[in-house]
Amino acid sequence: MKQHADTTADFNLLSSSATYIRQDLEKDYLSWRNSPFEWVLRLPAGSKGKLGKHLIYQWCAVKGLSVDRSPDSQADMLVNGHRIEVKFSTLWKSGIYKFQQIRDQNYEYAVCLGISPFEAHCWVISKNLLQKYVIGHLGQHTGMSGQDTSWITVNPASPPEWLIPCGGTLDQAFLVLKGLKRRR
Repeated sequence: MKQHADTTADFNLLSSSATYIRQDLEKDYLSWRNSPFEWVLRLPAGSKGKLGKHLIYQWCAVKGLSVDRSPDSQADMLVNGHRIEVKFSTLWKSGIYKFQQIRDQNYEYAVCLGISPFEAHCWVISKNLLQKYVIGHLGQHTGMSGQDTSWITVNPASPPEWLIPCGGTLDQAFLVLKGLKRRR
C-alpha cells in the first residue's frame, strides 16, 4: 500500500507543477485570445501545414487565379500554371515567423503565409531568390546532412531587403501572384 501512496504523492507533485507551468506558458498565448486563428495554435505541425495549403488554395481561387492540384509531390499546387510550394507559420512569441522545411524541389515559387492573431502576412518568393538567400545558406538541421532542408526567419515589421518585393501584406502578395503569366 505504501507504493500506491508514493505514486499518488508523485502524481500530485506533477499535477501541481503542471498547473504552475501551464499558467506561465499560457501567458505566451494571451495575444491570441479572441483571434479567429487561436484554435490553430493547438494543431500539430502537419495539420498546420495542411491548413496553410488549403488557405492559399482557397484564397487564390476566390481572388480569380487559376488553381489546380500539383501533378506530383514536388509542389503543393499550380497557380496560373506555375508550380507553387506553400509554407505556413503562426507568429512566434518573439514577433517573427519561421517558414520551415524549405527544400530544393521542383517548384517555381514558395508562398509563405504567416498568421498573426489579427493580421496575415504573405510573400511569394521565386525559387531563384530562395536559392540565392535560403536554400543551402540557412540550414534547418545541423550535421553532415544538414543542408537538405532550410528555413527562413521573417520579422514582418522589418523583413530582409531582398524579400520586400515579394509581398508582405496579402494585397502585395496577390499582386505578385496575379503578375505570373498564365501557363497551360
